[in-house]
Amino acid sequence: MSARGTPPIVTQAPALHTARLGSDRAAPRVSVDRLLHPRSVAVFGASDSVDKFGGRIMHFLVRHGFAGTIYPINPRRSAVVGHVAYPSIGDLPAPPDVAILAVPADTLVQSVTEAAAAGVGCCVIISTGFAEAGAEGMARQAALVEVSRATGMRLIGPNCMGLVVPHHRLALCSSVVLDTDRLRDGPLGLVSQSGALMVSVFDRAATDGIGFRHCVSVGNQVDVEICDVLEYLVDDAGTEAICVYVEGLLDGPRFRRAAAMARKAGKPLLVVKTGRTQAGAVSARSHTASLAGSFEVFAAVCREEGAVIAHDPDDMVRAAHFLVRHRRPRRGGVAILSTSGGGAGIACDRVSELGLSQAVLSAETRAALGELLLPPQADNPVDLGGRRAPENVEISGEIARLLFDDSNVAYGLAILTSMPFFAKGSRLIAESVQAIDKPVMIVFTPGAAADAPREALREIGQFFFDRTEDALRVLALMAEHDAHSAAARPLAARPAGLPEAAPEGSGVLSAEEATRWLQAYGIPVARDATAATPEAAAEAAARLGFPVVLKAISRDIVHKSDLGAVQLGLASPTEVVEAAREMAARLARSTPLARLDGFVVQETVRGEAEVIVGARRDPQFGPVVLVGLGGIAVEILKDIALAPAPVTLERARLMLDALAGAPLFRGARGRPPLDVEAIADVVSRLSWLAVDLGPRLVDFEVNPLIVRPQGEGAIAVDSRATLTETFHKEPHP
Repeated sequence: MSARGTPPIVTQAPALHTARLGSDRAAPRVSVDRLLHPRSVAVFGASDSVDKFGGRIMHFLVRHGFAGTIYPINPRRSAVVGHVAYPSIGDLPAPPDVAILAVPADTLVQSVTEAAAAGVGCCVIISTGFAEAGAEGMARQAALVEVSRATGMRLIGPNCMGLVVPHHRLALCSSVVLDTDRLRDGPLGLVSQSGALMVSVFDRAATDGIGFRHCVSVGNQVDVEICDVLEYLVDDAGTEAICVYVEGLLDGPRFRRAAAMARKAGKPLLVVKTGRTQAGAVSARSHTASLAGSFEVFAAVCREEGAVIAHDPDDMVRAAHFLVRHRRPRRGGVAILSTSGGGAGIACDRVSELGLSQAVLSAETRAALGELLLPPQADNPVDLGGRRAPENVEISGEIARLLFDDSNVAYGLAILTSMPFFAKGSRLIAESVQAIDKPVMIVFTPGAAADAPREALREIGQFFFDRTEDALRVLALMAEHDAHSAAARPLAARPAGLPEAAPEGSGVLSAEEATRWLQAYGIPVARDATAATPEAAAEAAARLGFPVVLKAISRDIVHKSDLGAVQLGLASPTEVVEAAREMAARLARSTPLARLDGFVVQETVRGEAEVIVGARRDPQFGPVVLVGLGGIAVEILKDIALAPAPVTLERARLMLDALAGAPLFRGARGRPPLDVEAIADVVSRLSWLAVDLGPRLVDFEVNPLIVRPQGEGAIAVDSRATLTETFHKEPHP
């Protein structure tokens, strides 16, 4: 789309080509299940020293009780950590399922070649210095690809931190955070492009009492990629929720299919994605040689398929944890219980700011609370503080039960502050919360005076937050997931009357050509006529009826209004002739290289609002459609909504509802409600045009679409399109 039209969606150009395996893999590949549950493991660079990568890996395998066979590879040792050592991978008595390598980059390719020759199923490559490290590193990575392609051996990494599978007692990872007595098992799966982030999340989650079933770091994704692991986790019966940290996708449509599979399987999928900004995209490229792609399109795909985007890994994991504990999608608002009136007030503000609603308690609940509390306290939020705080300790559990068990309450928040005498009360509240099948977040602000009541919660295994903000962000993620789960996602049915295929064409289409394409897809356009001369333009204007709009026809001019190539409100033939002559002269002076091919005379269309509707081809996910406030407002407000094409009328309506300017459509300050159905119909039809154009589409823009009052329709008055003659492989959802 034009720079004058929709705000640019930042898509990183493929300046860094990362060598990796494609669909032309040569030999049958070892399954992901075998990679994550090996029966035997070889450790290159094995050592007794925990100060070395190979030494830590050996110690972790032994310490955590890996039940399979361990083969240390060390030509200078006869034994390592109590296991017989072998000079080389070729000296092993049997090929191992997995080998892990933390050797210098300049010797890594040779080691991988030897592993392949020995029949190793998969190499986990911790070593760095590959595609993320410039041309020399990319050459090394290309060599790894060739070895894997020729032999069928799988590769995880390079530039990864390995993997952790607690239920298999497997820690193929060198991070010191695994130097612990226990690998905490649990129902969550994690796949991450960042190795350090993977182990950090694993460690922090264990502190919170949250465990994982599988944690996999994929690094540069030279072979095993995020989607390989994601698909496995969706199919794995023991994985109940999935967390993903992604910098750049290698196969957008495959990710979309996997997300849809997770939704169908009833497994919450939560994602942290870098590259939301230009700086984040650059960081992703330097970290794992990943192309971040358009975050806006990625987010739209996630919304469509029910995946929830978090901006913080801790929030992601905690939300996944609570979603597993409370599986049933909920409807209702947030109830707040607090020992601080100020804390309750702050929480109420944040509930609203995060897009959540405050629960309206039933009359029965308010009456029951009124029998236990002072009248001002007997409603949402409930304030347990004040002059009766000590007395409220004994009844705090009952108050929590009454409040959070209300049928209008979907989520709960209990804010407990530093009152030493409230240790018993905090325990009673926690016990009530544990007995209720609803997600209730307990916040206990830290401090010396809070040590005793916080310890009381730990003793009964109650998770709690230090900050209200953290708890509410997790609640917001859960609410978003529940909304996705409740929403139907019917397949987009092709509207009747559309052509079987898009018209032929390439390059930059003129506004007139684009208009004809819109007409073919049933999108209303303003009546117009073309004219070769000023005099012919005047005759056309007389036939259309005054006043009219005059536009120059030129493939070389994109933003006509900026160059004076659009004239509004012409009320007579004389005005049309004069405007056309002045326009031609003006363009000859300002853009002498632009070819003027005549004029378009268009009826004047009046309405209540201007909307932009557009489509473009995203290099990762294929065609997407967008809608927003149009005209020059799109440049200033940047208020647009995106969705992968095609879209149903219902999805188009939801896109309109998501706009900050949505209240304008419903009527504001005495203005009539707008014809939202007409806008939605245009969005849906343009989305099908985008799908039909396939790899030819670069962008297609209708700006403005003039919207009339409800029931009176919407009319496209200006449009443009850019197509390509270069056929790309088109992503398919």
